[in-house]
Amino acid sequence: MTLPDVQADKPSVPVDLTRVGVSNIRKHVELRTEGSDRPMILLSEFNISVDLPSDRKGANLSRNFEAIDEVLERAVEEPVCEIESLCVEVAKEILERHEYANRAEVNMESEFSMKKKAPVSEIASQDIIKIFARAVATPEGVRNRVGTEVKGTTACPCAQGIMAENIREVLQNLDIPKSKADTILKEIPIATHNQRGRGSISIEVPVGYEVPIEKLVEIIERSMSSRIYELLKREDEAEVVEKAHKNPVFVEDAVRNMIAYIVEEFPNLPDNALITARQINEESIHSHNAFAERAAEMGELRKEVK
Repeated sequence: MTLPDVQADKPSVPVDLTRVGVSNIRKHVELRTEGSDRPMILLSEFNISVDLPSDRKGANLSRNFEAIDEVLERAVEEPVCEIESLCVEVAKEILERHEYANRAEVNMESEFSMKKKAPVSEIASQDIIKIFARAVATPEGVRNRVGTEVKGTTACPCAQGIMAENIREVLQNLDIPKSKADTILKEIPIATHNQRGRGSISIEVPVGYEVPIEKLVEIIERSMSSRIYELLKREDEAEVVEKAHKNPVFVEDAVRNMIAYIVEEFPNLPDNALITARQINEESIHSHNAFAERAAEMGELRKEVK
């Protein structure tokens, strides 16, 4: 008995659809990280879609599950080193199986565990970081995107400047010479309000270019006032607070810092690589959050930074 293929029927409203697919597919992925003897197990969530022409009622969604299962089973034999490579393989499989489609898209999100040592005591703790990847396959080729979101802390330069002037006035009232007052203000961290920042970077490139997640994490953390840690001793807390207040940055500064570091650290990326850098600061004395973002091609950013 031949079963009907209802998805191949003509729809009552003949309109092209940009994306048709399945979401929230949860899978275990083995990730081989540099310097590790065994793979890291990621619990990852996938969203997979294809475009659908106007003469077709539906997409064969079971093919998406088949493609991702087959690629993941192959990866079990040899764990993947890059999450974007996995998305690329799934996207190519899906495009091949959906003969009516001209575009296949795979999005993946995971939580990635990195060990981090406190700045003074060097006590180790785990840091859980959000990582994500995306691949889009078309008959012309495949582009992939990889990125991460990292938390840190920022100290507000504006409030710090106001506090510095208040302290300067107090020192003058105490008859402390201006030169000594300037030295005090330079050497002692000045109070200000802080924010927990969430910085993110995503980089989209043609297949074949490597973008290490660890490097993106480092760039985001360097772009804020200070890193934050899960576990700190008292001497570590003093170090983090002092460092943050000696390195105040606006939300805009954090994004500009990310861009400068990306240009410096990725000289081999092509000019058409698409860079997105974003910072969200969760304010402590305001009821709102502040954010800044820049999205541009690498060639444009190189010219601006230079």
